[in-house]
Amino acid sequence: MRRRPAALAACSAGALIVAMLTGAPLVSAQTPAPAAAQPDPPAAAPAPPSLPPVTQRVTFREAVDLAIKQNPTVLQAGQEILRAQGFLGQAKASALPSVSASISNATLNTGVEFNGQVAQPRNQTTLSVSLNALLFAPVQWALRTQAADQAQIAQISETEVAQQIAYTAAQAYLAVITRRLVHQANVTARDTAKAQFDLAHAQRMGGAGSLLNELRAQQVLSTDETLVTQSANAIYEAQEALGVLIGAEHPVDTNGDPTLDTPMSVAQATAAMPTTRPDLRLATARVAAANRVYNDTWKEWLPSVSALFQPQDIEPASFFQSARSWRLTFQGSIPIFDSGFRKAERAERLALVNEAQLQQQGLTRQAQSDVRAAQAAIASAQQALQSAQAAADQARRVVQIVEISFKAGASTNIEVVDAQNASLAADTAVAQAEDQLRQAKLALLVALGQFP
Repeated sequence: MRRRPAALAACSAGALIVAMLTGAPLVSAQTPAPAAAQPDPPAAAPAPPSLPPVTQRVTFREAVDLAIKQNPTVLQAGQEILRAQGFLGQAKASALPSVSASISNATLNTGVEFNGQVAQPRNQTTLSVSLNALLFAPVQWALRTQAADQAQIAQISETEVAQQIAYTAAQAYLAVITRRLVHQANVTARDTAKAQFDLAHAQRMGGAGSLLNELRAQQVLSTDETLVTQSANAIYEAQEALGVLIGAEHPVDTNGDPTLDTPMSVAQATAAMPTTRPDLRLATARVAAANRVYNDTWKEWLPSVSALFQPQDIEPASFFQSARSWRLTFQGSIPIFDSGFRKAERAERLALVNEAQLQQQGLTRQAQSDVRAAQAAIASAQQALQSAQAAADQARRVVQIVEISFKAGASTNIEVVDAQNASLAADTAVAQAEDQLRQAKLALLVALGQFP
């Protein structure tokens, strides 16, 4: 019995593997064999789980306004304003007249009489009223003005916090838009992959295709189904974040694209930044407050004068005390020697002034840099968006051409898969470029102090 050469056995094994992958029938050299059974490809990916419904939709302006109105961080800053106003009220009250009253009742073990007259009653009630007024109080008056400065600082701080929350809410709004665009690109890629899989399956069932092509198409479809599921969940996460920022108890969806154009020229807005940007206004207010405290140091060497008026009523009257009386007292004080305390305090206050001025200079420099960076980012994002849109259009045309070529048998399934992946990447790049442009425009508005 003759043995087959090793090369012939290897060729037979290779043919067996190719036939298993392509679905082609195996034919013996001597005896025709029936066509091999072609197994069905694995089942398609299960449907993605349904996400909770989103019942509320807001516009960009509504989202910003609700965040300023309902966000807990902004509300906390509002409480700081009330706290500062309380300090201001205390400072004002300390420099104004005050009235107090007291009543007392004393009982002795026995009364005292002298020549038939009561010298000391056994039971006596005393009612007195005290009226205290500062006639000259430069320190208290200075503290009142300084407290007013702190109340103004608290108000500006609340404005700055509101802007930061509004900016965060705006970014969350834009994130929902961007993730929806990415999701739409994934859905389009999934639908294209589904059509390609249906074609490969029909070709295989008709005897013109192979199991390998069908599995490749199904692999792309399964991958795109995963991306669709993940991007849908990413949208929901962004909607939840937007809902938290605007103080809602549920996820919130967007309603339309925002308009992010500057209301005036950049040059005019840049000149107005010291009065429109909350951080620059806050820095200016802090410098003014620190200067006031420093300049008020000399007032602590001035004298202070107060008056005390005390009417009194005693029932019953005694031999040595009349029933009704009053007392008027004037009191003055002046510091003479404090062992260098006020000198050291003045040096500390001067250092606080210098720190506030340096901080103001740094914020001004940073604000100008923010404007330049935002302008450069807008120009770069516009150019990148144009390139990304052109690449996406070109990628879609490539997909159309390759699909037609594949149906005509002039290209392979691998080329179709590569074209589909490139088209999905190009569409995703367009969504990201659009987001970068929107974010850059928003950053310019914030840098110029024109938002919200």
